[in-house]
Amino acid sequence: MNVLGIIPARYASTRLLGKPLIDIHGKPMIQWIYEAAKKVLDHVYVATDDSRIVDGVKNIQGKVVRTSPTCANGTQRCIESLPMIEAQTHQSFDVILNIQGDEPLLHPDMLKTLLACFKDPDTKIATLVSPILCDEDLFSGIEAKVVFDKNYHALYFSRAPIPHILGKDKKKWRTQCIFYKHIGLYAFQKATLLSLKQLPATVLEQAESLEQNAWLEHGYRIKVAITQHKSMSIDTKADLERIRSLKIN
Repeated sequence: MNVLGIIPARYASTRLLGKPLIDIHGKPMIQWIYEAAKKVLDHVYVATDDSRIVDGVKNIQGKVVRTSPTCANGTQRCIESLPMIEAQTHQSFDVILNIQGDEPLLHPDMLKTLLACFKDPDTKIATLVSPILCDEDLFSGIEAKVVFDKNYHALYFSRAPIPHILGKDKKKWRTQCIFYKHIGLYAFQKATLLSLKQLPATVLEQAESLEQNAWLEHGYRIKVAITQHKSMSIDTKADLERIRSLKIN
């Protein structure tokens, strides 16, 4: 199985401008993610539409391709960059990982756990989740949560806490079941990734602002893998202050 890791990165974040290049403990954020991915994958590229990020990746001896500014999200950036990367490497890839460019706590084992889903040849899309350990994350309107079936296929993604525990004090919800938050790390069989290019938007995708709901609505199955490793998406200045207060290995 020939695997490619793509880290979509954009400079013009509305809540934290230029965040892939923001310094965290002496390294730009994108470097933490790139180096973690390289511990597992032979082929890792950053895909960006901004020359400042291109230069930043080259400064850390990383590989990067320039995409158009019209990509609506990271998935579209992966789709656009894939043929450019295959042309550069003279290789064809079987599985493509979409690795978030704002998750500096990425642990190499998380990528290994995700790739293990493809031991099942029926897996077309896989993603990662982790148990929710505090009420702040459970009731956050930003954190995405997920429920899945007994075969570990996603049923629904929401920014609301799911499932709803009927008739119980919210402070006791986490004693009733395990809640899971979604980590925005995806892996696709190549043909499946390319098939998402022209997928029409759906009601549930737009309601939650979560593109993976569109995949479910269109009939794709998403395999879920569970990790115990902590993750943290850096979206705001408060997130940045929090990550800078932590020790990162």
